[in-house]
Amino acid sequence: MAEVIRMPKMSDTMEEGVIAAWLKKEGDKVSAGDILAEVETDKATMELEAFEDGVLLHIGIKDGESVPVDGVIAIIGKKGENIDDLLKDLENESDTKVSAEDKKEDKAEKEDKKSEDNGSEEEIDVLAINATVITMPKMSDTMQEGTIAAWLKKKGDKISSGDVIAEVETDKATMELEAFEDGELLYIGVEEGDSVPVDAVIAIVGEKGADVETLLKAHKNKKSESSDSKEKGEKSEKSEAKSSTPKAEAVSESKEEKAGGSDGERIFVSPLARKMAEEKGYDLNKIKGSGENGRIVKKDIEEYTPQAEAKASESKAASKKEESAPTWVASPIAPGEEKYEEVNVSQMRKAIAKRLAESKYTAPHFYLTMEIDMDKAIAARQSINELSPVKVSFNDMVIKAAAAALRQHPKVNASWRGDKIRFNQHIHIGVAVAVEEGLLVPVVRFADQKSLSSIASEVKELGGKAKNKQLQPADWEGNTFTISNLGMFGIEEFTAIINPPDACIMAVGAIKKVPVVRNDELTIGNVMKVTLSCDHRAVDGAVGSAFLQTFKYLLEDPVRILI
Repeated sequence: MAEVIRMPKMSDTMEEGVIAAWLKKEGDKVSAGDILAEVETDKATMELEAFEDGVLLHIGIKDGESVPVDGVIAIIGKKGENIDDLLKDLENESDTKVSAEDKKEDKAEKEDKKSEDNGSEEEIDVLAINATVITMPKMSDTMQEGTIAAWLKKKGDKISSGDVIAEVETDKATMELEAFEDGELLYIGVEEGDSVPVDAVIAIVGEKGADVETLLKAHKNKKSESSDSKEKGEKSEKSEAKSSTPKAEAVSESKEEKAGGSDGERIFVSPLARKMAEEKGYDLNKIKGSGENGRIVKKDIEEYTPQAEAKASESKAASKKEESAPTWVASPIAPGEEKYEEVNVSQMRKAIAKRLAESKYTAPHFYLTMEIDMDKAIAARQSINELSPVKVSFNDMVIKAAAAALRQHPKVNASWRGDKIRFNQHIHIGVAVAVEEGLLVPVVRFADQKSLSSIASEVKELGGKAKNKQLQPADWEGNTFTISNLGMFGIEEFTAIINPPDACIMAVGAIKKVPVVRNDELTIGNVMKVTLSCDHRAVDGAVGSAFLQTFKYLLEDPVRILI
């Protein structure tokens, strides 16, 4: 499924960006980590990275042209993929925004005139202050606040442009926060573990002795004016204070993210790749980069197979796991003592709570449960694993059977869109993965077109990324149907909340030996229960039931899903 690339907000004052140069052209193959274009902001010229593999199907902005923040820059997808409908939707979206902005500008002009007539308060002069306010960047479309997972610099440290100063936990992953200015870390406004909204002040970098209090006051006044303007439906004025918002994974043109090689030569490496290498204990000198100019990207770290570093990596990972163990693990207390400990809610848990609450109380759920005879599936899995290059699990077989059943029942592969129902012709299966802080749902794309071994390999890879917080937006977006399996925990039967925008989610229980009747005789059989949660606005009971019948038919004799 094609993915739209939009202009990111790379600084607090940025309203639009200019495409300084395209480094790729339409029709070019693109890999995750490749630099697509150079973007000129109000602060610097930055590199725009691709976060997924594919083909550059569409370029919406020419060299030298500007585009507002969130404006469409390009589209990446599969070779030959038809994007006409997507382009039409984007054009309609743009027309709607233009109409809304025209109304806002009219109101803004009236308010500006009124403000001029009434006079204005004395402005705080911050232009002479040689320091920069760093605010919480918006690292994803759903992000509303971020948590400082760790500060990598402390107050008083010297900072260079491109230095990673902190790790920020979002609702999706933990990302790096870079500085765009040279100077000293004069102020830290958020403690480790604390959360702040997007655009809130995180830190200040600048010349030693700079007037931090005045700069903070100016920024606070600016935010207050912006908030008042927003409530009235007006466009906020440009900031009087100098401020910059670092963009995760963005790299300054003047000081590209680099590491020093053992021979003194510069090693080009993306921030994410460098962080992954540090966590795994890899030596960047031994890793060959596949990006432009030999730049090391995420893919190179994932595919690297270390030898001597293996033991050190395992030791470091074990140490980190011990350090990150939750403080609320059960501990002995005195008899009769009441004791508890409160921990801050993580960004992931907040996102899960909001998303599922909206789903539960917006979509009218109903549930269909069916028993599956797994005797032949057990035998088939044993035979498959004798030949498969990767171990195939029962969950992999469930994914394949569900994908095949969805191909026969497209009305289940749907989503409610308010005034329309979207029936997806492609089949992207979301697979719920439990992680320490909650639940992530990476997506197996075009699952009906993949073999069991391919699905098994992909699910294993996505599961590892989820647990290591290495998933990218392309890994979790685009699901058309979701599967949640708690069978490995011994849960026999449960109901799941629909994962938007899907119309259905299937809850899979454990395989259990139970008495069954076959040919009028009582015997022991292996049975698995599945429960389909359906959005009654898009899927009716008969439609959901027919899908489950087909799913049961396929899984009870897995040879059928291989045809």
